[in-house]
Amino acid sequence: MDNTIQMNLFEYFIDEEKFSIQDATNLVKNIKNMQVNNESIRARIYEGVEKGIFTKISRGVYKVTSQIEGKENTCLLINGDGRDLSIIKDKSIDGIITDHPYDLQKALTGGNRKFATFELFRYASKDFKEKQRVLKEGAFLVEFLPEESEVNFDYLYEIKKMAQENGFKYFAKVAWKKGNFISNTGRKSKNVEDVMIFSNGEPRSLKLDAKKNLAIANENNLDVKGKSSYEVRDMLQENNLDVYYMKGTNGMLPTAFDYQPKNSKDKIIEAEKPVELIEEIIEYISKPYETLLDQYAGSGNFVIACYNKKRNCIAIEKNKEMFEKMKDNIESNLDVKFEEIDYEY
Repeated sequence: MDNTIQMNLFEYFIDEEKFSIQDATNLVKNIKNMQVNNESIRARIYEGVEKGIFTKISRGVYKVTSQIEGKENTCLLINGDGRDLSIIKDKSIDGIITDHPYDLQKALTGGNRKFATFELFRYASKDFKEKQRVLKEGAFLVEFLPEESEVNFDYLYEIKKMAQENGFKYFAKVAWKKGNFISNTGRKSKNVEDVMIFSNGEPRSLKLDAKKNLAIANENNLDVKGKSSYEVRDMLQENNLDVYYMKGTNGMLPTAFDYQPKNSKDKIIEAEKPVELIEEIIEYISKPYETLLDQYAGSGNFVIACYNKKRNCIAIEKNKEMFEKMKDNIESNLDVKFEEIDYEY
């Protein structure tokens, strides 16, 4: 029966080259009149994928590829659920920067999104298991979270615990001070969010080993007097010499990120982050042409920042209306045009 279902699907759809699970169910039950339940049909399809008979294709995926300084830079937009990362291969992502639509049960506005527009949720352990699966060893996970208060104290503790239980190590917490913006809530100003940074296992090595690099430069008679560690790095690379790094982010993290958000009337989404803020974080946690992920992309400013900083990226947004606004925002700011593709995975 198993092979019969797979062969019927293969032979019937060979000319069309693709089919949906609904198409397969209709063929098996209504055209071939086979007495089999929907779960069995789905199981046989996924067995066929494992055997290499079929290939999974995701719809709602948009792609743009650009040439930046002679190198290819690719961005994928996915209209899908950011909690389901099955479309992404194991250990293929160099960093995650994201801001999940969290639900703070006692908060007047329902966390960082509006109830009427967004599906709010709280992270579960399985969310961090998926993040850990797709991230490369040592890669950084950056989570925007509300500043600690009596409303969210327990939830923030749970997030750190779930991350740790799934192989992440706490790396740092940096406050985002929203410039001069102040919103009086009756107890404290809401002009701060926390940028929580974890690493997948031991952190990767992005911090320049200034002492060792300087020694290499001197050994090779390079004139590095008065040069910064980054200038020394560039000189070593220009002379085909090894550059040495230490564990940690690319440079010492600041005590706070200080960027003014847009006025509410100019935002695409209330939780929108400034492009400049995301750009700075990107430079700390990754290298040019690496691939970064945002699971809850919202405004799409993450994509704009990645493009500006020469990073490949994958941005996921579940809400269809917001997805279209995000795509329009990116296309208008970067003067690019996304093309819908059949994405094999």
